[in-house]
Amino acid sequence: MTPRERFIAALERRPLTGRVPHFELVFYLTMEAFGRVHPLHRNYEQWLQMEPRERELHRRDMADLFITTAERYEHSAIFLHANPASEEELSRLVDLIRERTGDRYFLMAHGDATFAVPNGTEMEAFSVQLVEEPEKLKAQTAGWVRNALAYAARMRRPGGLDGFALCADYCFNTGPFLSPAKFAEFVTPYLAEVTKGYRDLGYYVIKHTDGNIMPILDQLVATKPHALHSLDPQGGVDLAEVKRRHGHEVCLIGNVHCGMLDTGTTEQIEASARHALRSGMPGGGYIFSTSNCVYTGMPLASYETMLNIWRHEGNYP
Repeated sequence: MTPRERFIAALERRPLTGRVPHFELVFYLTMEAFGRVHPLHRNYEQWLQMEPRERELHRRDMADLFITTAERYEHSAIFLHANPASEEELSRLVDLIRERTGDRYFLMAHGDATFAVPNGTEMEAFSVQLVEEPEKLKAQTAGWVRNALAYAARMRRPGGLDGFALCADYCFNTGPFLSPAKFAEFVTPYLAEVTKGYRDLGYYVIKHTDGNIMPILDQLVATKPHALHSLDPQGGVDLAEVKRRHGHEVCLIGNVHCGMLDTGTTEQIEASARHALRSGMPGGGYIFSTSNCVYTGMPLASYETMLNIWRHEGNYP
């Protein structure tokens, strides 16, 4: 089986032999690993000054860097971040990677259409709107869903994207920004609609959110994504408990403790990786990853420690 086929088997909760599939939502440490700037860290102002030949070299370099990362760290899937972020540039990036690798890797892009936790400058205004203009907010989200599904329909073609990662964050470490009742009113119906729409178009859907999702876990699962990511231990999410409650319904992705990867000892990192594998692997439907991403500032050696445990202990009979 190719890495892509193994990734899809896990998303569909089919049994596997051999290594548990692995990927990272983002691998930002490309300077440390390869001496090359990550695509998301490149300057848009420079892009505007490039002539067509320079832009094509830039596209090919980004595609090569995504492939090189997947090859070195044995990722089964690649989350594509086109820069500039446009439909045209994403399509070109997909084509360049397929040209080089065929169907070897599962390719996904961002595709959420729901409200995330607002940033600090918008939080008060958004909270007021929830009370004073609820129908306006709902209409706005409904428009986002329509646009997302129209975009997905335009992107649909043989050899194109395999799926979407829905990356609106809903929770703090202490719990969701919205109460479960408000979440059921303002997020869940639209999350279910966009997820169903993607699935009807033939895409796979991975729902990502950090923080303590436990108060809204049942609602997230009820929207029927293929997988949940990242099952954040820093938010008190126990992968074993989520597996017990919903492992028969949804693939689980995670959840090696990013705090340990950032500042923990080798022993703590190894323990977190083992806990993730032993909690997620039984019965299949599991993909190994960090509890967020491999972000800027994380020691690359810590990620490699995590992968060593995966290579030795993350294997089905």
